[in-house]
Amino acid sequence: MRNVPPALMPIFRSKAQAELLARVLLHPDEQFSLTDLAEHTGVALSTMHREVAQLITAGIFTDRYVGRTRLISAADTPVVAPLRHLVMLTYGPPQVIAEEFALVGVEKVVIFGSWAARYEDQPGRQPNDIDVLLVGEVSRLQMYTAADLASERIGKPVHPVVCSAQVWANPEGDVLVSEIQKSPHLTVFEREAV
Repeated sequence: MRNVPPALMPIFRSKAQAELLARVLLHPDEQFSLTDLAEHTGVALSTMHREVAQLITAGIFTDRYVGRTRLISAADTPVVAPLRHLVMLTYGPPQVIAEEFALVGVEKVVIFGSWAARYEDQPGRQPNDIDVLLVGEVSRLQMYTAADLASERIGKPVHPVVCSAQVWANPEGDVLVSEIQKSPHLTVFEREAV
């Protein structure tokens, strides 16, 4: 894993390490193969093997074999709960926001603003909130309910705005959407065409 600390939380060795921790710690009841984790973080399998071995030695992850497949999960040790909380605050938003807003039936969910800028390694202060753009049709009640649920899980305010699929595809005339597309942003959910 590349050893440049991420701007979002520079105590992690790399963005890939932080994403690995988020993938495993934020899904405590799931088990992941090394291949799944390597694909999720975009690192080589040999690198993932070394990283996972270090986290198992530290008591953060645990492993078990099913046949020849090595499955990785979060360990049940005292250090995991506070680390999980820190990971949720920093690298949890994409997963949580995708989960909560996918339920409202939108076509696409995009994180933008200061959180996206830190995620893209632009230096700055830790984000106080998370800005989310919903592309498609959604009721205000569903939108704000999803935002409240995401805020509660993440521990930071989530501020949603909405635009139509047509505006997203052709943003001329919409200053906010034009600016979002030019600035750091992260698509966390995209509904597949049926």
